[in-house]
Amino acid sequence: MSAKRIAVFPGSFDPITLGHESIIRRCVPLFDEIVVGIGYNSNKNYYFSQDRREHFIVRTFEDEPKVKVQRYNGLTVDFCKEIGAAFILRGLRTSADFEFERAIAQMNQSMAPGLETIFVVSDPALSHISSTIVRDILYYQGDISKFVPKAVHL
Repeated sequence: MSAKRIAVFPGSFDPITLGHESIIRRCVPLFDEIVVGIGYNSNKNYYFSQDRREHFIVRTFEDEPKVKVQRYNGLTVDFCKEIGAAFILRGLRTSADFEFERAIAQMNQSMAPGLETIFVVSDPALSHISSTIVRDILYYQGDISKFVPKAVHL
């Protein structure tokens, strides 16, 4: 029997967006398990607590048993080793995303040979959505319902 194909989709997900959801759902058929890894960065100020972000993701994927949610601290490559993941999933919205993500993928490859980064191009209808913009809309009490899964609707 072959090894379980586990992918990590890392991020802060502050909050999860329809773009994130789309990428994860499109990748479900490719893997035995996708772990949405909620990373923690002590230098970052989060809008939502880790508990709330985890809740949003769990609720969004409650219909998909292949999607798991797990928090982690430290390097993504170390988290991947810890859970036996051989793949990292990353979404690309723009060419700037590609340049940034390529550099990270190459560093990860240097630190953990055999750990492959899979780039998934965003759905064109969702490529304008980012967690940063969603947080700005929230800050000014705007309506975010067109940009986030139902679980995030406040």
